[in-house]
Amino acid sequence: MRRYYLSKVVEISPTTRHEGHSKLVLKVNDAGIIETGNWCSITPVRGVEKLAVGKTPEQVPKIASRVCGICPIAHCLAATDAMEASIKCEIPQDARLLRHILQLANRLHSIALHNILLLPDYYIPGTETKINPFTAEEPVRTVAKRIQRLREIGQTIGQISGGDCIHPRNTRIGGMYRNVSEQAKTKMYDLAKEGLVLAHAQSEFMIAVIRNYHNRDTVDVGGMKVPMPKNLGFHNQGYLATHAFYGSSSLDECPTWDINRFKEVRPWDWYMGEMDVTLEEPRYPIGGTTKLGTKVNPQMEACTGIPMYDGQPVEVGPRARLVTFKNYDEKGTCGQNIARQMEYQDSLYEMMDCIDALNTAGKVVADYIPDGDGSLGWASNEAPRGTDVHIARVKDWKVQYFSMLVPTTWNFATCSAALKGAPWQLAEVIMRGYDPCVSCATHMIVVDEDNKVVAQKLIQ
Repeated sequence: MRRYYLSKVVEISPTTRHEGHSKLVLKVNDAGIIETGNWCSITPVRGVEKLAVGKTPEQVPKIASRVCGICPIAHCLAATDAMEASIKCEIPQDARLLRHILQLANRLHSIALHNILLLPDYYIPGTETKINPFTAEEPVRTVAKRIQRLREIGQTIGQISGGDCIHPRNTRIGGMYRNVSEQAKTKMYDLAKEGLVLAHAQSEFMIAVIRNYHNRDTVDVGGMKVPMPKNLGFHNQGYLATHAFYGSSSLDECPTWDINRFKEVRPWDWYMGEMDVTLEEPRYPIGGTTKLGTKVNPQMEACTGIPMYDGQPVEVGPRARLVTFKNYDEKGTCGQNIARQMEYQDSLYEMMDCIDALNTAGKVVADYIPDGDGSLGWASNEAPRGTDVHIARVKDWKVQYFSMLVPTTWNFATCSAALKGAPWQLAEVIMRGYDPCVSCATHMIVVDEDNKVVAQKLIQ
């Protein structure tokens, strides 16, 4: 006689070791395997896009960079490029090189930061010891110091090229406020050379621990032995990347992103409806899963739209760039995390080429900066976490419209698809592979307990 089991619902809230606040609502079978998974942003709406309307183009990149403390450089550059795309302002080559250097410095720092967030899932190869990146014990102590030095190198180069390593002051509409000195150029190059040696060593270490983890038969999660699927995090969605290192804009002769192929839909078109939590696990770190009987409703709680390209969600980020520009083909969470480590050296080699090409006596501000006629312009920036598209209309030096399609917004629905077939205890491992930045991605809707809309972003 065939026996039928009802699916159980488990919620992990909040998720951990990433920026912002999110949760996972998982429908699992009797064996604890995810049948349907929804990854939801639950960070309050910031309203940055509405704040931008009526401001000058110079103000908006500064506002956009403050949507999050992790991605300010990417948002500053994407917003600046979008304003220039709308007003049709071409910037000098040396200004473009300084922006490239700033962008790559941010990527270097971000990869190293993600290493810290990722390592507690992994084991020291050949042992059953999970990695604590803050321990004073070797071999982890040396790794932690190397990570911190890579972060310091990235931040220092960002400060030199951008005027600041968090909210860059040197960027402006029409280029950069000032060029760097020959001494500063030499300093950046020397730091990049030092970073390259460290990046090779760190990349080798991380790839070894990532492969060791994914080659195991079981892994420990809160004292539970969980089987490790060989296809952890696999999905059938496509990939989107606009450039290996920087990005594209509507000013390009051959843009690599097409606004006509983009559409954004509401989360209730993709997410599960109202349910009760029917599976609770107090051993799950940290503090256990959500209590039995709790009401969950991903359709109404998700605070983000679902962007689609050619009618489907896509993955953006390091793997998407390597798939698009280097024929990389390793799937799943393992392949995703390895792709990020491969960008360590790539970012530094490219940075050194840009520093070498920079003319410190070159012009960095456009001769003519138009006021704008209201034309729609867009710019994509290949942020550490993926394609960051900003869209703008500027008329008479006032912003009429501004929208941000940030990397984690693209990845929410794709990651949700990647959860299917995994043990529910590994859902956060899959999610962390995307290095999410949830505050950046929260633009859409908040409801109160009566399902009354409190704030929303209009889907246009």
